[in-house]
Amino acid sequence: MRFVAVFILYIYPTVSVTAQTDSVSVPVTAKPNNGEGVWAFLHRHYLTTEHLGEFKELNKGKFTADGGLLSHHAYILPVINQKWIVPIFGKESEELTLRDEELKGAVFYLVSGHGGPDPGAIGDYGIQQLYEDEYAYDITLRLAKNLMQAGATVHLIVHDADDGIRSDAYLEPDTDETVMGQTIPLNQIERLKQRCNKINELDKKEKSKYRRCIEIHLDSRSQKKQLDVFFYHHKGSKKGKSMAETIRKTFEENYRKHQPNRGFSGTVSDRNLYMLKNTRPITVFVELGNIRNTKDQQRFVLESNRQALANWLANGIVADFKNSK
Repeated sequence: MRFVAVFILYIYPTVSVTAQTDSVSVPVTAKPNNGEGVWAFLHRHYLTTEHLGEFKELNKGKFTADGGLLSHHAYILPVINQKWIVPIFGKESEELTLRDEELKGAVFYLVSGHGGPDPGAIGDYGIQQLYEDEYAYDITLRLAKNLMQAGATVHLIVHDADDGIRSDAYLEPDTDETVMGQTIPLNQIERLKQRCNKINELDKKEKSKYRRCIEIHLDSRSQKKQLDVFFYHHKGSKKGKSMAETIRKTFEENYRKHQPNRGFSGTVSDRNLYMLKNTRPITVFVELGNIRNTKDQQRFVLESNRQALANWLANGIVADFKNSK
């Protein structure tokens, strides 16, 4: 197994990653706490001894005679803008930039529904058919990138070596998805066990207090049934319910902002699903809409809408992480 460190992204056998890091300074300022020394101040802002020289150069004249900090001064911080090449996101989207550290310390297990021999729900779209596993995977990759850019540790459970983030309306189906390099079984229970086992195996090694699993699906109902994004959690999971409600609120706020006359009817409820019952980390199950409904299909076939779904999910996750502190 080849293991390459890329901002705490767990790299699996089928993924090869090259890391590249560039540093730039931007005028972000902060004041020290009372009695706080230089090293503690730098550490609190995720800076190391490597940044000490730049920090002193940026703040000439703002130190005590012995090099200490003055509590009434705001100090300019050297902010690190880190960039990597992450091939699993595809050629068009493989460059990843650390945007901020809002999710520093958070760990996520992202599961796109179905895959391999199981395409999931299928919807007719003109002469084409839309396959749940392809659209769930694309949106999951977009969510993964958003979370990583906010400083999170992300474990992608389902992989497709050929399909990164795609811009097409119609996403060509295939059956070569794996669970971290393992062939996905045909039997449904075996598929679910495989995913749970891998998540639980990874989770045993994680020390973070904030560990969450997000599973992404597209629903299948009557063609006439339009659905807003809705969420499931395990009945006994108060934190799972809270997370689902926080993400749901984020969607409602975004619809109110971008489509004020539309309204939002997405729900949060508990279900006795295998993945909700058997995963160690707190898990939220997301259904993004009805793949058979003409209006809901626009949510999936338009790239901008797939990105909006990923963005709003990420925003809700950030809000939940902040609420957990």
